[in-house]
Parts: sequence; C-alpha cells; structure tokens
Amino acid sequence: MILSCGEALIDMLPRTTTLGEAAFSPYAGGAVFNTAIALGRLGAPSAFFSGISTDMLGEILTDTLAASKVSTDLCARSSRPTTVAFVKLANGQASYAFYDEATAGRMLSQDQLPTLPAGIATLFFGGISLVNDPAASTYEALQSREASNRVIMIDPNIRLGFIAGQEDSYRARITRMVQRSDIVKLSDEDLHWYAGGGDLETLARGILAKGPKAVFITEGAKGAHAITATQTRFTPSYRVEVVDTVGAGDTFNAGVLAALHARGALTKAGVASLDAAALDAALELGTKAAAVTVSRAGANPPWAHEMAA
Repeated sequence: MILSCGEALIDMLPRTTTLGEAAFSPYAGGAVFNTAIALGRLGAPSAFFSGISTDMLGEILTDTLAASKVSTDLCARSSRPTTVAFVKLANGQASYAFYDEATAGRMLSQDQLPTLPAGIATLFFGGISLVNDPAASTYEALQSREASNRVIMIDPNIRLGFIAGQEDSYRARITRMVQRSDIVKLSDEDLHWYAGGGDLETLARGILAKGPKAVFITEGAKGAHAITATQTRFTPSYRVEVVDTVGAGDTFNAGVLAALHARGALTKAGVASLDAAALDAALELGTKAAAVTVSRAGANPPWAHEMAA
C-alpha cells in the first residue's frame, strides 16, 4: 500500500452564480490529498495520513477520500478547524491564499504519529505540509523513522507565498528529506528555485548525488523527464484543452507511483535499478493522467477506466 502523508484542505474555487455573481465553491484538496485520491482512482492501494478535523469540512475530506477508495484508518482526528485555501485562476494558472492557523493539519504533532502496518511499502510526502511547524517537523520525523525500511517519494510542490520569511529553514528541511528519499519529483520551476540555474539534467544529477535513486522533472506543457544514474528518459505531454492546472502535478505523482507499483518496482532494490521501460511506463501514466486532470475544473484526477479509454 502507498501512504500519502501531508495536507488535506478545502480549496475555495472561483465560480459564477446563476445570477452572474462572483462566488467561491468548496472542493476537497491539498497537494498530498490529491495524490492519495489519484492513486485510489488509478487502482493502486492508497492510504492517507494527515491531521483531519471532525468539523463539517473535515467530513467532506474523509468522505471524498472514501469515495476514491483511499483508506483513512491512520488519520489523526481532532476538533481543530480545517485548513482553507482560496484559489485565484489567471490564464489557467492557480495562485493561493491559505488560512492555516491552529488547524487540525497545521497542529499535527509527533505524538499523533501512527505505527505503520507491514503492508505499507511506500510513503509519499510533499506540499505545504512541509512548511510550518509543528506539522512539518512531524512529517519529517515520520519520514526519518521509516526511510530505511520503506520506499520514500517527495514532491516539495513549492508555494513561494507560503514560505515567505522562512526560506532558509524550509530549504534545510527539504534538503534533509530529499537526502532520505528514493524518488524525488520537482517541476522545472521548483527545481530552479531549489538547485539554481542550469540545464535540467545537470541539476537533476546534482539531486541524485544527494542520495535519491530517481528524479522526475515536469515541464508543464512540454512534458516530463526521468533521470537515474544510468538513464535519461523524456515523455512529451498530451495535448488537451486546459481548463486549469489545479492538481496536475499531484496527479502526475500518482501516475508515477501507480505505474511503478503495477510493475512490482516499489521496493528499495526495485527503485535503485529502474530500467528504461519502467521509467517510460511511469512517465506515460503520469503525463496521461495529468492531462485528464488539467482538461477539467479543479483537482479531479481520472479513474483507471478513463486511462484505458
């Protein structure tokens, strides 16, 4: 089973009422939450760990997870409020305003960490859950505790507005977590923020030198790269009419993990020896699934039967 560890929140997406008035509509979301949802829909065994409220918005989150075949057995429930993010869309690109103070997700503490059953072979981390304490330190502690025995993937999914004023501590945490990870995924923009200027492959190999075995880099409409010590692979993006990009990278992550799971490659040895065929399969499912997500409003990842169509 693949356990996605990170934020769950309510995205308030811009909509227009029947009277033509501007409004916001609530949708379950969060980068790591979206990856868990996409994994469940793609047919991979998916579970989720986060701090989730028992309030009415928290119920939306757990109901949405259950509807996509994601286990919530390991979630830490509390009466604190749910994180809310208001989303602004401009030319299909999303920007966010987060309301996260004293929430169930933000206040997740290390004494709430679960004992993981043996059936969980892979842990995925990322998103805004790695920015603010105590939750950020809690997720890092979980990763540190489990990294020697389970496959670890991370996608920082960097939100510059969210890390303002704490760039140094955030960068240090991401570096430590990258060093413990087997798989790292970054967008090209995130890669340049983290690793500086230069060509993508050179920068990706710099990340491999820190310890990971595979690095995936997405370039939006261009496509995606997979780089290991012995392989450099690229798959172009599918051409679709973009409605918005909410959840695209999250869905790509799920596609990568689902493809590797289907090939029996989500083991420490398997990730360390990924061949061209395995990397191509991961890129193919990741880009195809992401294309479906961007073709419809909000983070609405595809189901397995849509991938077969």
